[in-house]
Amino acid sequence: MSQPPTDPTDWERQRAFLAVLREGSLSGAARALGAAQPTVRRRVEDLERQMGVALFTRSPSGLTPTALARELSGHVEAMAAAAASFARAASAEAGSTTGAVRITASEVVGVEVLPPMLAALQADYPGLVIELSLSNRSEDLLRREADIAIRMTRPMQEALVARRVGAIPLGFHGHSRLLDTWGRPDTLEAAKALPLIGYETETIGVRAIKALGLDLRREDFAFRADSDLAQLAAIRAGLGVGICQTALAARDPMLERVLPGFSFDLETFVVTHEDLREVRRVRLVFDALVEGLTAYARGG
Repeated sequence: MSQPPTDPTDWERQRAFLAVLREGSLSGAARALGAAQPTVRRRVEDLERQMGVALFTRSPSGLTPTALARELSGHVEAMAAAAASFARAASAEAGSTTGAVRITASEVVGVEVLPPMLAALQADYPGLVIELSLSNRSEDLLRREADIAIRMTRPMQEALVARRVGAIPLGFHGHSRLLDTWGRPDTLEAAKALPLIGYETETIGVRAIKALGLDLRREDFAFRADSDLAQLAAIRAGLGVGICQTALAARDPMLERVLPGFSFDLETFVVTHEDLREVRRVRLVFDALVEGLTAYARGG
């Protein structure tokens, strides 16, 4: 196999490759890049020709990555993260209160908890540009996939700076209409008779919950979704009883706590890279999130 190209157009070809990898089709990649479909096709074909290998196999359903393409995906993802980090760093000087800051948080925290905090922050600093990545995957701060992360586990890497903001309590909740129909159980065994909301795929978080004594399997759920937002919406709609943050449930007068004696906490941390502590806009966002999430964890 020949060496990968090194001319200045490489990144455009690699961006096209990554877009096709993510979207699964030339048309999807073109939309994601804001480019014409023939341009994306040409860039991918140029990359394949110069590398001397096929990166995708064509089929009526789209483009399927080859084994080599999957192997290369991690490298090009790292390059994309580095390029995005470069753009954020270049968006303003280190001492400025303007420019871009990228935050990564879980779906529920990003949608339900952070927006009021960010709105207040931008009211004070209108030049701030917030990028919010919603993912239950821990984005890599060492590779600068994000500037700040909200995490439910303390990071162990020495290069990361973490502030514990408290423990966010979770518990079982259900819509009062559902509980009027099915009853209000007082034991976990009795609760299993109700329609339950849960996961499709067991994760580390699910296993941690099961370790607390919640021995529920996928087959026990009447509504299944791996999206925490979908589960929260299902609880609010009365599809079943499920686990959510108690502070979120308290916002809806129609939601009731089920089994108040069964609860657990999510230890929560705001994390950034030590090299970003002196970047003023990152520090402003970091401090605002620490203050806001501390109050939220306390129920304030």
